[in-house]
Amino acid sequence: MTPEPIIQVVKLTKAFPGEEGKNTTVLDEISFEVGREFLSIVGPSGCGKSTLLRIIDGLDQPTNGQVLFHGKPVTSPSPKIGVIFQNFALIPWKTVLGNVEMALASLPISKEEQIKTAKKYIQEVGLEGFETSYPKELSGGMKQRVGIARALALQPEVLLMDEPFSSLDALTAENLRREVLDI
Repeated sequence: MTPEPIIQVVKLTKAFPGEEGKNTTVLDEISFEVGREFLSIVGPSGCGKSTLLRIIDGLDQPTNGQVLFHGKPVTSPSPKIGVIFQNFALIPWKTVLGNVEMALASLPISKEEQIKTAKKYIQEVGLEGFETSYPKELSGGMKQRVGIARALALQPEVLLMDEPFSSLDALTAENLRREVLDI
């Protein structure tokens, strides 16, 4: 018996309003299923990969079709689906610790447990000692590592990654790829 898929994308369409009332369709009736596996989505810039990930996570809604997570429609973000964005998506007025801890705020855990978990993942991505730094004080690679720590701190069942290593130097990217695989 085949196990139930974790993610199902069913006839997903996404169109954006264009000039003169014409819509631009970036996703047209896309369907696929994902179980406990790695899936890579490749294509040229602007083909809709990031849009697809935002819809799977519930950050954006499709024009038609649906995404199911364990058979239930995805209508909003869930801590069970983590996202590492291509851009850093950090809150500039929060410290490194604050940005990672923010992801844990909706979980039913104590403030002390949030801080402990955030610090653990900050350490795992190599940013120990930078907990009180603000995003403007960090390099691009360090900002990306904060985003990675934030996503991993949720310990999500599904991890969506939108070119998360593209702004990192080769050695850091390789180390973080290994770390993400280990986690």
